[in-house]
Amino acid sequence: RCRTGPLDIVFVIDSSRSVRPFEFETMRRFMIDIIGNLDVGPNATRVGVIQYSSQVQNIFSLKTFFTRADMERAINSIIPLAQGTMTGLAIQYVMNVAFTAQEGARPPHKKIPRIAIVVTDGRPQDRVTEVATQARNAGIEIYAVGIQRADMNSLRAMASPPLEEHVFLVESFELIQQFGKQFQDKLCGVDMCVEQEHGCQHSCVSIPGSFYCECNPGYRLNVDGKTCSPIDACADGRHGCQHHCVSVRGSYSCHCRPGYYLGQNRRSCIMIDYCSFGNHSCQHECVSVPNGHYCRCRSGYTLQPDGKSCRATDLCNGVDHGCEFKCVSTEGSYHCMCPEGQQLQADGKTCSKCGAGHVDLVMVIDGSKSVRPQNFELVKQFVNRIVDLLDVSPHGTRVGLVQYSSRVRTEFPLNKYHSADEIKKAVMAVEYMEKGTMTGLALKHMVEHSFSELEGARPLSHNIPRIGLVFTDGRSQDDISEWARRAKESGITMFAVGVGKAVEEELRAIASEPVEQHFSCSADFTTITHLVENFSLNICPEEGKGQTEIRSPCECEALVQFQTNTVAILQSLTEKNILYACSLAQMTARLEDLEKQIANKK
Repeated sequence: RCRTGPLDIVFVIDSSRSVRPFEFETMRRFMIDIIGNLDVGPNATRVGVIQYSSQVQNIFSLKTFFTRADMERAINSIIPLAQGTMTGLAIQYVMNVAFTAQEGARPPHKKIPRIAIVVTDGRPQDRVTEVATQARNAGIEIYAVGIQRADMNSLRAMASPPLEEHVFLVESFELIQQFGKQFQDKLCGVDMCVEQEHGCQHSCVSIPGSFYCECNPGYRLNVDGKTCSPIDACADGRHGCQHHCVSVRGSYSCHCRPGYYLGQNRRSCIMIDYCSFGNHSCQHECVSVPNGHYCRCRSGYTLQPDGKSCRATDLCNGVDHGCEFKCVSTEGSYHCMCPEGQQLQADGKTCSKCGAGHVDLVMVIDGSKSVRPQNFELVKQFVNRIVDLLDVSPHGTRVGLVQYSSRVRTEFPLNKYHSADEIKKAVMAVEYMEKGTMTGLALKHMVEHSFSELEGARPLSHNIPRIGLVFTDGRSQDDISEWARRAKESGITMFAVGVGKAVEEELRAIASEPVEQHFSCSADFTTITHLVENFSLNICPEEGKGQTEIRSPCECEALVQFQTNTVAILQSLTEKNILYACSLAQMTARLEDLEKQIANKK
């Protein structure tokens, strides 16, 4: 057997119509006999077979089979194509496909010979000289075997030099098997690893006319081409180990830090869940950490000195308190509170509505393009929060809604709906207008139409307060001063709510006296719900009981800046933030003002 070292051999078999069936059988035997004397295997000689006529057919590639039995079965199952003789096309396929790494050819740096054995019986019907030259330049050694009618010039054009060792002409198909032994001797040559001192540390690989050294798995060949060094598989950083890589004789294994175990992919590390052992004794929650665990209490509870049990610190967070507005925790207990202007009912949980002071309320909301659709939905929620505070009925409080942008539209007048649920449903159905900001035009519409008896406003003689609430997010594109003045002169108490880039000067011009009690500012739409209670306090002052909370907006622009900074830090602006942002001097002034109001009422 040929044991001079590994080869990559591809048989290129002519199966044109000139090859008769019994002749093709002798070609099968030729290939089987040659393969039978080769040392085949993935690390030894690899064999591929293609047949050609007018087209090329791959029978099996260099990576398909690694045993002689499998190769023999595949060769015996070949069905001849029986068409033309396109030898040049077949050589091109060998160069571009058969000897690629994808088809099983080993890389050039391995120095494993690439050998193509072309067996043909006739003259090619295409050009072979140029493509054969390209194949030889690509490192493919071509043996040309002609049988019977083969053209010698074509054989010499395709074969590798020296031609006397690579061109063979067999007189008949019957003689091809006898030729096989002669060809095998040419193919195998001398075992150079046996004939001379190779000096390889691990193993020597013989190739025709030379040899090269190889290293065992887990080692790499040094620059001297003979000695071997262990491979550090962790050094290239491609191991993918999450924690530690440990190199082991050319390979590696991943290890985890204490408190972790290796995952199924043998690379990632998973923290040991000590809580899952079931012996932690934590009253509420167990939290695993590397090398152990600790106990944690739910919100509203404090971990006790034993590190396991929990005690409630904030009963409002620990129980279903049912408070409508606010729950306040005390030592071992809790109680409910209502916003200013509302009283706690007998059940200790719900709050009274603003029923004592019935009003005609028209809300005028900004629907300009700058508001944006998502913020307009927050405005509608703000409106409904105000409606929740009112005792809506035909004889109680009546509510109307106007939207404006570049034009003005009555969404529903004061006499349209007679219950809070109807109003809230209508509010949520309001469609966003977009376009400009004509606040002055909206005020004119409110004075001339919204508070007319035709649209449901009760006669002035009934002494029902008329309240207008204007909600805007920017500078008006028209003059507001005249109709703001007319609104107040006609007996309408005006409130102004500004958001974001609303102009404080315009808000003050809209608001009734005292101005500080009739306008409010918010940094953005997400914080406007904090203004609802302040509005309720002002329209229902007769129901305020006990200590009154004073809300000073300070300077509107300063409040907007304060809210913007605070929201960025805390994500939530509480009422106390607003209270503490104001100076003590301003609060003192407001307290004095409140005392005067109380004195006047008495």
